[in-house]
Amino acid sequence: MKNKLFVIIITLFALFTGVYANESDPVTWNFSIKNTSDNSAEITLKATVERGWHIYSTKLPAGGPIPTKFVFENMKNAVADGKIIGNSKLHEEYDPMFEMKLGWYENQAVFVQKIQFTKVGDVAISGYVEYMACNDESCMPPQQVEFSLSTTAKAAVAPNENLQTSATLTAPEEAIVKTDTLPLANIQSADIENVDVDLWASVTDEMKALGEKTPEKSSLWWILVLGFGGGLIALVTPCVWPVIPMTVSFFLKRTKDKAQARKDAVLYGVAIVLIYVALGVIITLIFGSSALNNISTQAWFNIFLFVLLVVLAMSFFGMFEITMPSSWSNAMDSKAESTAGFVSILFMAFTLVLVSFSCTGPIIGFMLVEISSASSILAPLVAMFGFALALAIPFSLFAFFPSMLKSLPKSGGWLNTVKVVLAFIELALSLKFLSTADQAYHWHILDREVFLSLWIVIFSLLGFYLLGKIRFSHDDDVRHSSVVGTFLAIISLSFAVYMVPGLWGAPLKSISAFSPPLNTQDFNLYNKEVHPAFTDYEEGMAFAAKKKLPVVIDFTGYGCVNCRKMETAVWIDPAVKYALEKEFVLISLFVDDKTPLDKPYKIEENGKTFRISTVGDRWSYLQNKKFNYNAQPYYVILDNAGKPLNTSMTFNENPKEFVQWLNKG
Repeated sequence: MKNKLFVIIITLFALFTGVYANESDPVTWNFSIKNTSDNSAEITLKATVERGWHIYSTKLPAGGPIPTKFVFENMKNAVADGKIIGNSKLHEEYDPMFEMKLGWYENQAVFVQKIQFTKVGDVAISGYVEYMACNDESCMPPQQVEFSLSTTAKAAVAPNENLQTSATLTAPEEAIVKTDTLPLANIQSADIENVDVDLWASVTDEMKALGEKTPEKSSLWWILVLGFGGGLIALVTPCVWPVIPMTVSFFLKRTKDKAQARKDAVLYGVAIVLIYVALGVIITLIFGSSALNNISTQAWFNIFLFVLLVVLAMSFFGMFEITMPSSWSNAMDSKAESTAGFVSILFMAFTLVLVSFSCTGPIIGFMLVEISSASSILAPLVAMFGFALALAIPFSLFAFFPSMLKSLPKSGGWLNTVKVVLAFIELALSLKFLSTADQAYHWHILDREVFLSLWIVIFSLLGFYLLGKIRFSHDDDVRHSSVVGTFLAIISLSFAVYMVPGLWGAPLKSISAFSPPLNTQDFNLYNKEVHPAFTDYEEGMAFAAKKKLPVVIDFTGYGCVNCRKMETAVWIDPAVKYALEKEFVLISLFVDDKTPLDKPYKIEENGKTFRISTVGDRWSYLQNKKFNYNAQPYYVILDNAGKPLNTSMTFNENPKEFVQWLNKG
């Protein structure tokens, strides 16, 4: 069992049971401040721990328990001078529960933070300490204890580079000093040695001078194709198929004038397109093109789609039937019958949308997630137009030529088979949404080997179903396997076998866009993948400056499908791998990383206010501010001063072109 998952389980268990196991907190805190000179003082933070209990060090390995953390939220007329220091004996030992060496304090823990006064007068300091108390049997829930201290400054000193004013201290054993707002100067290059430059400054003019083009316009064609493909898929879903006879019946009863009937059929297709495009307009107005990228990786959004697809799969398996309220569709249908002209056709189109929504809704949701990284505000409109166009053309043709309906297969056993096959596919795709949330929030409950195991089982069961070895309550009795079913079963079972080596680290390029990245897998025999040297912009630039190496910035995302394709199809190429590991410093910045910052802050620029509350928000803002671009994947080559050395590179699965781009940079 993985350490990180174990930590989550232990923490949740503590939250639900620890309070009842222990009536009082075994840790008591005492806070004090003492002037050491006219312009300095020391803050002492002392913990008294009951016998048999302990609190953890501020410096713990990743994946371990919750460390002790000190947060200074406000410092009036003072600044932190250096790191917070632990003055008590630290007990270090290998902990079999967490499978790592841990440090903790027993009986008593004393920490000291030095401060210097910046102004003569009253000094006020407030904040809190966060800690977790454990014994040999259980752990208390994480606790926060606030403190507020004051003293008087008789003299003041000018802050120097060793004094922490409004920066966030992230190194081990350091206090975290926060402010309500964090100026740009404090998040750019304060920690970069020997580089006195603004690493966050816009370089759009320099990029244009190098020949930078705007690629998002051409991507609208791909979005149109994606939407059209989604509409074609929607046509074969069980919810859409029964609407076809209803459509033909409606147009046959309207008029005996063939010319008018055909005109109405065309208007019917136009009405379907208008409804879906209007939906795209509403989505754009409510969320905006850039907000879709953020929403697509929100936990609630992905969990909603995950649950929706699982529920639909259960319905298609025959567990229950999902239908729109009959009053809705009946009201729309009767309104269409009683209304003349284009309004009645519009109501009929609404009926189609309502009746088929249980099947088209997940397809539209998946489609919007795929286009969420597109920076064009037209993306949702174009996607909806393509989707509606694919859906409208066949319905218009059936309304135009009612006799075409006779050539279609009647509903029956084959439709039940389609339902079950779609149920297996929806079940598999639902894991993609859960995986996106899992990666963005670092839950580590659906890492690669777990994901692949579930897909192997799902597609194996699908293969056995197509062979007739598994039957559901609404399926017809079948004596013999059909030829088509046998071929489809071969494909499904072969796909399941293909994924088996992935459990040992095989890259599985064909599904790399859906499965979690290789670095989430515990047991991995594959050693050709490329890992970023840094996932922090300033740290990576500082290292590159010391080594005098150029930098490749990789703006990526946990939910970015094309990013995973690039990593498994291009980065593992020997020439690309050598360059990224030996000739450049690779910095990957995940714009959908939901790790919260210690203190959210706001940035006002050009009349706009940007709220930065997560790690991903910070990198997304960097990409927009510095490069005026917000789609992923997005690659740029920078020198040690943060200036571009070449034009950018976006999604391109040709390793040779990627190598040429690197060489030019």
